[in-house]
Amino acid sequence: MTYCVGLLLNEGIVLLSDTRTNAGLDNISTYRKMFLFEDPGEKVIAIMTAGSLSVTQTTVARLREAIEDPEADETTSIMKAPTMLKVADIVGNMLATVRAEIDEKLSAMQGASASMIVAGQRKGGAMRLFLIYPEGNFIEATEDTPFLQIGEHKYGKPILDRVVKPQTSLADAQKAVLLSMDSTLRSNLSVGMPLDLCVIERDACKVTMKRRIEAGDEQFRAMSEAWSRALRDGFSQINL
Repeated sequence: MTYCVGLLLNEGIVLLSDTRTNAGLDNISTYRKMFLFEDPGEKVIAIMTAGSLSVTQTTVARLREAIEDPEADETTSIMKAPTMLKVADIVGNMLATVRAEIDEKLSAMQGASASMIVAGQRKGGAMRLFLIYPEGNFIEATEDTPFLQIGEHKYGKPILDRVVKPQTSLADAQKAVLLSMDSTLRSNLSVGMPLDLCVIERDACKVTMKRRIEAGDEQFRAMSEAWSRALRDGFSQINL
């Protein structure tokens, strides 16, 4: 399993994903779940994946193949799509197609499922953030719900509900997603390090910050311990 979270804020977009793939208690591997596509200054697209690795890897591979196709047009290539809505539509259609193909091959089994978060901005357009369902349909982040999650999301949702607003700064947003991930790491062994963190500032149309957080990272460990102390202190001060 995995956990990915995306925030759509007034100042920009913040994305975080883990890298663990769990195919059993004795078969744990690390695979990147965040994929970035850029034409700096013109367009930036980020895709995060959760679910069946065969579905997500095939989907991303076909999206890359479509980008490199010399006959690609705005209906097939996410880098030529005129809007982020069209990007989400292309990704959704590809995900649904791949899932259906793999489901057919695995018809004797339970089937394969996957979901994705797509985020980005094109020059002159608005920043947008979408959650793509396995069937290919999608929903979009709004001012009322400025964050989207896929994978093991339940453990990291409470802090996002309390902290994240459209006006949240990018610095505070990074803390929020990292603490959301920290809560998930503590509660679910199917989510694990290293982590991929990405920031896309409004109107930059490029990735403005990218960071790989390895197991044992001192800054992440210090933040986790400080959050634990703050929770314990807050709990002890509450009177019934």
